[in-house]
This record gives sequence, C-alpha cells and structure tokens, in this order.
Amino acid sequence: MAHLWLRAASRLAIRPCPGNVCALSSDPSSLSMRREVEQRQHQSLGALSLEDLSGPSTLRVIYWMLIGGYRNATSDLQVKLKEMYGPLSKYKFGKMTVVNVTRADLIEEVIRQDGIYPQRSDMSHWQEFRDMRGYSYGPLTAEGSSWHRFRTVLNKRMLRPNDVMSYAKPLNAIVTDFLARMQRLRAASSDGDTVTDLASELYKFAFEGISTVLFETRMGSLEEHVPTRTKEFIDAIGCMLNISDIMPLIPPRVRPYLPIYKRYIAAWDTLYGTAVKLINEKLETIDERLQNGEAVEGEYLTYLLSSGKMSLQEVYGNITEMLLAGVDTTSNTISWALYELARQPHYQERLYQEIMSMIPGDTTPDAETVSRMIYLKAVVKETLRKYPVVHANARVAAYGDVFVGGYRLPKETVFHFCQYAISNDPENFPEPKSFRPERWLRVAGRLPHHPFSSIPFGFGIRACLGRRIAELEMYLAISQILRAYEVLPDPEEKEEVIPVTRTLLIPGSKINLRFIERK
Repeated sequence: MAHLWLRAASRLAIRPCPGNVCALSSDPSSLSMRREVEQRQHQSLGALSLEDLSGPSTLRVIYWMLIGGYRNATSDLQVKLKEMYGPLSKYKFGKMTVVNVTRADLIEEVIRQDGIYPQRSDMSHWQEFRDMRGYSYGPLTAEGSSWHRFRTVLNKRMLRPNDVMSYAKPLNAIVTDFLARMQRLRAASSDGDTVTDLASELYKFAFEGISTVLFETRMGSLEEHVPTRTKEFIDAIGCMLNISDIMPLIPPRVRPYLPIYKRYIAAWDTLYGTAVKLINEKLETIDERLQNGEAVEGEYLTYLLSSGKMSLQEVYGNITEMLLAGVDTTSNTISWALYELARQPHYQERLYQEIMSMIPGDTTPDAETVSRMIYLKAVVKETLRKYPVVHANARVAAYGDVFVGGYRLPKETVFHFCQYAISNDPENFPEPKSFRPERWLRVAGRLPHHPFSSIPFGFGIRACLGRRIAELEMYLAISQILRAYEVLPDPEEKEEVIPVTRTLLIPGSKINLRFIERK
C-alpha cells in the first residue's frame, strides 16, 4: 500500500517529509527561558523540596485502586487526596514520582513553566503496543520534536475556524440520521417516548461524526443494523479504555502471561486493523482518481495523504489516536447535558427559547449560528465543569526543576492535574454539585472564577486537538434535539445517575429519558 501513497504524492508534485523536517530544536535553553528560570530561582529562595511533601505510600495507592473501591472512582480519589493532604501531595509509582495538584492557581504555575515541547504524561502502556507492532506514535503518545511536527500538520484542518465550519454540513447530516434513529427507538419503547441507555446511542452518533471527519466515509453506526466491522471497532474502543486504567499497575514482565493483557492487545489490533483498512481504501480512491486524470477532492484524510508531510505509517498512527480522542467527550457531554436539562425544566425552557430565536422552524443550523448561542455554550461549559470527561491531565517536568506552591520539584516529576476535584470545589464554584449554566454568563465583562478552575480541553499548545470539532458536534446535536423534543426524566428512574471512571469520566448507570415531540 505504501507504493500507492508514494505514487499519489509524486503525482501531486509533493514529496514525503523526512523525519527531521519541521522539527524545532529540543534545547529549551533560550535566553528568555534562562531569565525566567533565574527569576523563579530568585523568588523561590528557601523553597521547600520534594521530601517536604506529604502523600500516600505506593502500597496505599495500589490498595485504593484494587481493593478500596477507587478503580472506577479515581475522580473521587482526587477529592480524597485533597482532603487528606492539601493542594499538593506526592506518591511514588515505580521509578516515577507523581505530584497531585488540586488547586487551579497551582496548575497555572506548572503550565506557565512548560518547555518548548510540553510533555503530558507517561503513556508507556499505549506506546508498548505501537512498539510491538511497529506502528508510529500519534498526538497522544508522541513527545518532543516528533509530537510538534505531528501537531503542526494536524492543526491546520482541525483548529482553524474557517476549516471547522466546513464540517457543519456532514455533521448536520449525521444529526438528521440520529434523530431518525431516536424516532425508531421511541416507537419501539413501551410508552412510545423513552430512549434507554442514551449514552450508548450518543456514542454511536459521536463515533459516526468523528469517523466521517477523519475517514471521509460513513460507518453505518446509526443504521438499524450496524455493520459488523463498525460494531467490532466500537467494542474494541470500549474494551481498550476499560483495561487501560489498570495496565500501569501490572509490571511489564508479568503482562504477557495475563488473559486481560491478551484482550487489551486484541482490542488494539482491532482498532489499528480497521483504521488501516479504511485509510488504505481512501488511498486507493485517491490513486484511482489520479490515474483517471480526475481532481482529488476531500477533507481531512485526503489532506493528510496528499500533503506528503507524514509517512503512511504516521498517518495510520495519528488518525487512529485522533479517533480515540474524538468519541467520548462528545457523547458523554451531550448525555449529561440532556440528563440535567430533563431534571431542571426551567433551564431547558430558557435554552429552547434561544434555539427557536436562532434556528426557527426547519432551518438548518450552521457553525456560525450556533457559535453565537450564548446560553447553549453556557450549558455545555457547565456540563463539562460538573462532568469533565477528561477528569485529569498531566505534565512532566521534562526540562528542569519546577517551582510551584513554594516547592522546588525536580526534573522528571510527573504533575497530576486533578481537574475533577478542582472544577467540583466549592471554593471555585459555590454549590458545585448543582447544575447552573448561569455561572458561565459574563457579569461586567468577566467570569467570577479562576480561568484554570475548569479546563476540560486542556490548555496551551497541548490542548485538545479536536476541541472545535467536538464543540460543533455538541452544539448542532443539542440544539436540534431540543428543537424537536421536550426532554423529561424517566419516571422509572429510582436513583440518581452518578459518574464513574473508565480512563474517562462516564455515566455509572444507564441514562434513560423521555422525548416528547414538540407541537
């Protein structure tokens, strides 16, 4: 298949970019950075050391994770760590020293000291599979100059507003198909209105959306009978994410002998195998058009394949990792938003009035219109505050000591950003367990909370690559669902749905809602 990629590249008058092209120097010792370090050292005379930090022992952390009930509640463990040890705490994990950061201003201190290539966290349990199979790293696993080169290429069609606006048409088509699927599900329910396990249905919607953007093809996940390849792909994502949480707890030498590890590798094989087939199918289409003298048209995948700025192996690795990052945020955020709006009809009515004023009747919303819907954006922000899908993030002190909170912490320290604990802290958001979209409506031109108290998409040059696509999907879906239906709680619901962690933060039980057609 590589010969097709090379032929397509040559016929489009482009060439493969060598591995070191576009890479910046990894030496962070510029004059300005030296001055910053000197300034911090001057300001931090008498700073405390890593040894002065308290925290749980390694055995206690393992106990909490494997026996103490926190394996699927690591977000709650963040809160526990803050209550027990304060805003900064530490623990050892093998050779790695982890410092938990549970205060917004301290996260800002760490991020402001990022080097030229911010290093996010240890992803060795993901890198292990790629090394085993000879696959390239992608935006989630690559570091240093390789990561920077990938992001430079990937950003162009993913983060620029004008490029993102072009995805509204295919995404609207998927919203239409999802509404049709909802009609079928409602009709099949006992009361004619209820959709059960909404998060699972929205997962299919989000998967179809990101697949359409990345692979430029429909996967059929919203059809009445989902194709086998698509179902296996979706199941593999869930299996891999579910096991990923515990892989770091298992010594690498022991893993190959465990059945759970074999399931983990099999899931990765399905993910990469399917992605490679889809990319190769697109490459064959491009090559066929070129041989026929036809113009090559397309969006994201066509851009990557024809740009010559990545090798074919790098395209495989980057597209697959982008797919993994592009499903859960969208599906879970929409699920939680509808769940909260169903339980608080006054907020739903206010949003409905905004929707009808901006996209009345059968008007098809576009990216520009939904971007001006202030209350819709507030609802999404509040949902991501209360239920941050990426409930934790990290940085590695890759270039030298880091000064934070009066401590001087050594190079190679891993900073664990406890984003769930921070965005659900009453010091940042009064009554944090209450869903209140008005928190995000500006008063006198400003918001009343610390800018790092809720950063669900990360911050800076390592922020989420697919943020604009995810937000567009959420705006288009929520606005059109609420335009068509009034959403009500399931009368059979006996207890509140609480979030759990499966690498990401997800609903701990099924979200069942009634969708009443609007007159």
